[in-house]
Amino acid sequence: MVEASAAFDALVDLAQRSRSSAKGLPAQVDAKPTWSGIGFGVMGKFFVVPMGQASELLELPHYTRLPGVQTWVRGVSNVRGRLLPLIDLAMYFGERLVSQRKAQRVLVLENEEIYCGLIVDQAFGIQHFITENYRAENKDVDLPELSNFLKGSYPLPDRCWHVFSMLDLMADPRFLVAAKN
Repeated sequence: MVEASAAFDALVDLAQRSRSSAKGLPAQVDAKPTWSGIGFGVMGKFFVVPMGQASELLELPHYTRLPGVQTWVRGVSNVRGRLLPLIDLAMYFGERLVSQRKAQRVLVLENEEIYCGLIVDQAFGIQHFITENYRAENKDVDLPELSNFLKGSYPLPDRCWHVFSMLDLMADPRFLVAAKN
């Protein structure tokens, strides 16, 4: 029994020494709630789409032009066996993409009725914002047509990220009619 008692005493001593030399966990008092979305750039502005509204982010694939469609419909591409209509987001709002093809990216939108890709100048991946920095207004947007799709912003010292609603875009009657009149 003496051996068990000595072993137990050694373990208690080891536990006490470990606790006395261990560093505490960092304080969590400065942790703030965050909001995340997929960042992209188009028309010289920075936008962020709420997570879940864009199902995929792609490099601009090869595509086939379509006759008899609006100028903002770039064409259609075969992506993993599915035909993906490609929409030039800048042209949809009457502007032009400014980046070279190699930098352009496609945000894929998908719900029960719509499967399409929006071509943007560049993508910035997932962006995280402190929720208390959210502002309901979008001050530096000078396109009235675009303002219908913006749901606030996250102003930062170097740029302002505008929250872009893909759901509102997919519900827009003009977006749903790609055929030329």
